[in-house]
Parts: sequence; C-alpha cells; structure tokens
Amino acid sequence: MGERVAVLGAGSWGTALAALLSRNGVRTTLWGRNAGALAKIAGEHRNARYLPEAELPAELAFAADLREALAGVDLALIAVPSHAFGEVLEEAATFLPPQAGCAWATKGFEPGTGRFLHELVAERLPRTPAAVVTGPSFAREVAAGLPTAVTVHSHQDAFAHEVAEALHSNTFRAYTGNDMLGAELGGAMKNVLAVATGVADGMQLGLNARAGLITRGMNEMLRLGAALGAQAQTLMGLAGMGDLVLTCTGELSRNHRFGVALGRGVPLKQALEDIGQVVEGAVTADEVMRLANRHGLDLPISQHVQLVLRGEMTPTDALRSLLARERKPEYPEHLFRA
Repeated sequence: MGERVAVLGAGSWGTALAALLSRNGVRTTLWGRNAGALAKIAGEHRNARYLPEAELPAELAFAADLREALAGVDLALIAVPSHAFGEVLEEAATFLPPQAGCAWATKGFEPGTGRFLHELVAERLPRTPAAVVTGPSFAREVAAGLPTAVTVHSHQDAFAHEVAEALHSNTFRAYTGNDMLGAELGGAMKNVLAVATGVADGMQLGLNARAGLITRGMNEMLRLGAALGAQAQTLMGLAGMGDLVLTCTGELSRNHRFGVALGRGVPLKQALEDIGQVVEGAVTADEVMRLANRHGLDLPISQHVQLVLRGEMTPTDALRSLLARERKPEYPEHLFRA
C-alpha cells in the first residue's frame, strides 16, 4: 500500500484516526458528510464538537466531496456509525480507485439483518482487499497520543500488515490477525454488554456485580462466536476481552454511560439525547439476539438488555429475572474442545 489514505467519517473516531495517520507521515484526507461542519474543522484544525482538546496536524487535508476525497487514494478507512456504514460504503465504492483497499473502524452489524460488515464489503467490493480495525480504543485518548493497542484483521495477511503499518506508531500499537468475523463480533457485542454493566452501576449494585456481568458477558460472546465459527483466541484478545473491559469500565464509554442513566431511572429517549452521540449498543442488541436465535443460543444478559431497550422490562425486573435463573456449570463442556 502507498501512502494516501481517505478517512471517511469526521466524528470522534474518524478524526482521531485521521490525526494519527497524518502524524505518522501518511498523506491523509478526512471526509465528512456535513460540509459546513467539516469547513469549521478545517479552519480551526480542531474538531470542537467531538475532540475539542485535540489540535489536528497542519498536514491533514479535508474534503467534503467524496469523489475528491477518494481520488488517487491507496486506502479508504471508513469510521462512521454502523447504521450509516452501508450507505457510505455504497457511495465510496463508486469512486474508490481499482488498486485501493478498504478498511473500517466501525463496530456493529447491518441494522435489520444482523449481517457482518465484512459481508457487505465482500458483496459490494468483491475484488478489493479488506480489513477491520478494532480493539480497546477511546478516540479522545488516541487523539491525545496516549498509549493504545488495536488489532487489524483481514483474510489477506499482507493487507492486514499494510494497514497496521500505516497506523502503528510509538504510542499506537497495531497487531494483526485473520479472523474478521471474530474481530467484528467482539467489537459489536461488547457494546451491548457495556449497557448491561452500566445499568448495574447506575443501580449501585457494586463492583462484584460489574465483574460478574463482564465475565458472564464474555461467556456469551464466546458461545456466540463458537456457533458462528469465530476463533476463541480472537475473542480473548484485544478485539473481544480487551474492548469489553474498556467499554464496560471506562468513563468515556458512551454505551456504559447510557446504561448508567437507564439504571438511575432516566427514560430511554432522554438517556440517548443526553449522550449526544450514537450509542451502538442501543441498536446492536437486536442484531446480537437475531444471531443468537438463529443458532438456538440462550444469551440471558444480551436478551435482557434487548428487553429493557424495547421497554418490555424495567432494569429492576431484568435484574430479578437474571438472578432467578437456574444454577449451571460456568462453561458448556464443548466450548473449548479442539
């Protein structure tokens, strides 16, 4: 891969990744759909809405026109919310140069179908090298240059290494792997589980309860991953366990803060409005349960999050229901068999 990258999505994560790439000496253009907002960012070299503390590199370029942003690039890196991913991918596919690759730092599924994002990319760009960038990474800390570790997964090892090399720096470690399904599952499912731990924290259930929810949530992730064909080591690594712990405990986690609000009795609509950004867990719970039901899996934490988000159960009732479940072995006997 050469050194021309277009980052698609001028929210907090897209801005942070664009700044990182630019500081790494990669010729980077940041694209955003809102031309007025992008012009303001370009003029101030600061994303005042999402990353007000971070000064953006002088070398970072900006483009509100997607054709212009993708002209001559070697890589398109998509960093938009999951509900917008399909639309942005469709538009980008029209202008992406034939030699370019496609990577994404979006975490979630296609809304309404439960399809993984790599399936959408393979369908729309069947001959294009593809990779997912995921792991425990708050945009604000990446923009501030604080130490971070992520993982880049692709079915093409050489492309995974190329993307990782562009991102890697002395404060940003980028590992590689070849389990795109597992990497995407961990990045999406952890948001649902972070809502659950946030609810428990909002109800002041204590640190024991938080640790129990994280661990039992990891159990659900592993069991769904096994049914889908994900590699257990992927889910026990940065893409799964790492991201799960960060999102369930970090104060910067939107999903956790959203859950805290629900646990304190804030109405759903108000809790979403107070966050002011997309809360992926609120839209991902349905897709996780769609996959679980398809494979006949019982995922009680994810299911109860779904019921609370649908207004079919209060957080208090969900807690009582979870605590009333029958006693059983911690892990199914077959889960870790070779």
